[in-house]
Amino acid sequence: MNGLERLAAAVEAGLEESPPLRVGGVVREVAPTHFDVSGLSHVLRLGERVGVEGDAGVRLGEVVRIDGACAVVKPYDSQMQVGLGERAFRVGPLVLHPSEQWKGRVVNALGQPLDGEGPLARGLKAMPLDRDPPAAMARARVEKPLRTGVRAVDIFTPLCQGQRMGIFAGSGVGKSTLLSMLAGCTGFDTVVVALVGERGREVREFLEGPLAPNRARAVVVVSTSDESPMMRRMAPQAALAVAEHFRDAGESVLLIVDSVTRYAHAARDVALAAGEPAVARGYAPSVFSTLPKLLERAGPGEEGKGSITGIFSVLVDGDDHNDPVADAIRGTLDGHIVLDRAIADQGRFPAINVLRSVSRLSGLVWNEGERELVRRLKAMIARFEDTRDLRLMGGYQAGSDLDLDQAIAAVPRIYDALRQNPGSPPSRDPFADLAAALRA
Repeated sequence: MNGLERLAAAVEAGLEESPPLRVGGVVREVAPTHFDVSGLSHVLRLGERVGVEGDAGVRLGEVVRIDGACAVVKPYDSQMQVGLGERAFRVGPLVLHPSEQWKGRVVNALGQPLDGEGPLARGLKAMPLDRDPPAAMARARVEKPLRTGVRAVDIFTPLCQGQRMGIFAGSGVGKSTLLSMLAGCTGFDTVVVALVGERGREVREFLEGPLAPNRARAVVVVSTSDESPMMRRMAPQAALAVAEHFRDAGESVLLIVDSVTRYAHAARDVALAAGEPAVARGYAPSVFSTLPKLLERAGPGEEGKGSITGIFSVLVDGDDHNDPVADAIRGTLDGHIVLDRAIADQGRFPAINVLRSVSRLSGLVWNEGERELVRRLKAMIARFEDTRDLRLMGGYQAGSDLDLDQAIAAVPRIYDALRQNPGSPPSRDPFADLAAALRA
C-alpha cells in the first residue's frame, strides 16, 4: 500500500466513524431486548447501524425492523444503557477491511482487536458482513482431496478442499475436541475460526493449544456466551467476510465455526425482538432463511479464485438430531459427522458414529479398492452393533454365522485403530494404519 492509498483509507475510516452530515432522531421507547427510535424511519434500511449519544458515550445497534413511526434497534452491548429522549443518528452498515496483517490476530464481531497487540491494519477492500454467495454457475468445482489426520474422518467421511462439513453432537460428547484436531489440518494458506457463544476460559485454551501450530496464519473471531445476541449473530458473518477476503485473493481457506446452533439461537432472539412469530420450537421463519445463506457463502469460489473449506459444529439440543435447526443445516451441507453419546460413554474418542456419518464428496477421494473396503467395514460394524444385545445375553454360539464371527473378531480392532486424542500425531496414511491394526 503506497502513501496515497494509505491516506485514502484513513480518510474513508474517518468518514465512517464521524460522517460530516448526520441525520438525527430520538429514542422514544426502551425494552429489555431493544429500543425504538423515531425520526429516522425514512432514511434507514434494515441492517444499518444506529448510534445513540448519552452520558456513557456513543452506543451502537443494528436496525432490525422499520415502520412509519419508528425503527426497532437491537444494541450491540449486552446491557441496555439507553435512555428515553437521547439523540440517535444513522451510521450506516457495518463493513470490515481485512488485510494480510490480520493473520495471527484475535478480533470481535465488529472487527476490533481483542489480543492487546495494537490496532489492526486496514485493508483496501470493504467486506460487508451480509454478503451474497457466489453465483452457482460461476463457482469452481470441488476436486482436490484433503487429509485431516483424523483416521475416522479420513477413512469413513473423507473431505475435499471447498467442502462444507457439519459436526453434529450433543453437549459434552467431544465436539470441540474434534474441532481442535481438525484445526491442525495442513495444506491451507489461511485458517479462520469463529468461536460463537463459547465459554470465556476456552478461548485462550483453544488459541494456545490446538491452534498454536497454525496461529501465525489464523484469524480468530470471538464472541463469548456473555455477549449480546447481536454480537453472537454477527461473529460467523464476520468470520465469513474475512474468509471471503482471503478466498478472493486466491488463497485456500479453512473456516471453523463453533457453533452454528448458537448463531441460530442469537438470530432467533433478534427475530423475536423484531416482532416475528415463533413457528418451530421458538424459532422465527427468518432463522431458516438465513442459515442456508450463511452456509452457502463457504465452499469453492469463482473460477480462478481460492476456496473456503467449512467445518461447522452443530450443537444438537437434547440429543435430538431431528431438531429443526439441525435438520435444516444437515440438508444444506456437503456431509455430516455424527458424534454419539453412547460411544463417548464407552471411552472411544473421537466418538464418531461411522454408520450415521456421510460425506457427499467421498467419491472424489476413494479409489475403487478403498470404496469396497469401506463398504465391507461398515457392513461388519453394523452386524456387530445389531447383535450386541443378543451376544451379551449369551444367545449366540460361535460358529453359527461365519460373517458374524469375523465381525466379532475384527470390529474391536477397528475401534482401537480409530481412537485418537488431540495429543496423538496425525495419521498420514489412515488405511495403512487400519491394516496394521487388523494384522496385529
